[in-house]
Amino acid sequence: MSTRASRIAAGLVPLLLLAPLASGCTPDALPAADASPAPVATDPRVDALASVTDATIDAAVADIDASVRAAMDATGTPGVAVAVVHGGETVFARGYGVRNLDTGEPVDENTVFAMASVSKSIGATVVARAIDEGLITWDTPVQKNLPSFALSDPWVSENLTIADLYAHRSGLYEHAGDDLEEIGYDRAAVLQRLRAVPLEGFRSTYAYGNFDITAAAESVAAAAGEDWADLSERLIYGPLGMDDTSSRFADLAGRENRAMGHQRVDGTWVVTPEQRRPDAQSPAGGVSSSVTDMARWMAMVLAAGAGDDALVSRAALLPAVTPQIMTGRDPAQSTMDQRAGFYGYGFNVTTTAGGLVDVNHSGAFRLGTGTTVKMLPAADLGIVVLSDGEANGVAEGIAGRFADIAQYGAPRQDWLALYMNVFAQMAQPMGELAGEERPADAAPPAALEDYAGVYRNDYFGDATVRVQDGALQLSLGPTGRWTLSPWDGDVFTFAPTGENATEGTVSRATFSAEGTLVLEYFDEHGMGTFRR
Repeated sequence: MSTRASRIAAGLVPLLLLAPLASGCTPDALPAADASPAPVATDPRVDALASVTDATIDAAVADIDASVRAAMDATGTPGVAVAVVHGGETVFARGYGVRNLDTGEPVDENTVFAMASVSKSIGATVVARAIDEGLITWDTPVQKNLPSFALSDPWVSENLTIADLYAHRSGLYEHAGDDLEEIGYDRAAVLQRLRAVPLEGFRSTYAYGNFDITAAAESVAAAAGEDWADLSERLIYGPLGMDDTSSRFADLAGRENRAMGHQRVDGTWVVTPEQRRPDAQSPAGGVSSSVTDMARWMAMVLAAGAGDDALVSRAALLPAVTPQIMTGRDPAQSTMDQRAGFYGYGFNVTTTAGGLVDVNHSGAFRLGTGTTVKMLPAADLGIVVLSDGEANGVAEGIAGRFADIAQYGAPRQDWLALYMNVFAQMAQPMGELAGEERPADAAPPAALEDYAGVYRNDYFGDATVRVQDGALQLSLGPTGRWTLSPWDGDVFTFAPTGENATEGTVSRATFSAEGTLVLEYFDEHGMGTFRR
């Protein structure tokens, strides 16, 4: 089965090899917060920065209008908003297109979008502020304040830290828990069921996961004695004046100036009938914000604790934007000249071809949002791009072109075309039978009543198969409901829908004489076998 669509944000930068090898320093190796190493003539930061001038930044800003309109024309994306921060000031903020295709209402700089996985970076700054308050440290064990959370290995459970989860190095498989959220489990239930997942590569393997971040955030919130959404408001959103930012879907749903999610159905853009509700993984994907608010946040991050009135200290923030684990380099496919990518705590930390550190993150909901934030700290420059269509490369393409012009005076390649191609590949239907016709000589199934029953799975819970109106009906979790259609003998099919299922996805449901049921769609990591 192909990679799920919701994983776009996880691998975009490493996948495209935008990250040359950066410094492998750890927080312990950093100088003290008040230390400033003496510059040397060969300091690479000086040489790299020489290519960024006020003129190139002005040119990059001047290009945004044309860049956005070209991206919208190429993809049909209904609405986009962009903001740029330089030198601590918002130098550009504008909306384009519409926030709702049904009403035609326009996007402006205050339109609120779902941020998707950019929420991870925002949440990392909440954690940094909690560190400044003395509530926790990056190395605080998760169980210290959230003793109910456990994984399958007792030693890992006891030693797992906030940092481990924010760096995606817990040993859980990629996107563990998303499949549970998809069938209606709430946050507490997902976190409880993660203990059924076998671990592999604790602290040595990067495997992106929304519920890694969510578990860490729950531990931080428990230390504060507050709900995560309230804590985020108190520590970051309120102090920065981010009045249109929230970590609750209900707040987004109640905004008058809200961008609706849109997706393509049979090639036509429509308002997504069922809007994405990411409360279960809110710390990882549930923030909503505007480019105006995000500009304030970028300015805070770029300041990196400078000034007497800094909201977040350098000592607390710098580990988050420092490489902590390598990402996206496959030993079986990489070459010696291939650039590696890194992840900090909630941030991608990479290096541009021009030698500048690039701190970034993307977000994507198949049900209707594509976002990216990109910051070049040495140039004190950042851009945020938010779109209200299913992720298709628009946000990353616009940001990539902007960064090129700011550094080199002109685009080095067609970033929009490159990202559109990557997203198109990720949007392909999943399942070995996708696009296939039922065999003409298919064997008939046994009597439908023979398949009915309850099939158990420690991770997903009970799968209930019953006969209704002459067909098999499958129920899994609080909301998973599908009709099973005969395919060949004991093999049936069903059509998954929702955030993680690309259009045209088909899954096998295979029964055996031994009393097992294997659901292909849920078996990507070997967890999809149910026993009667």
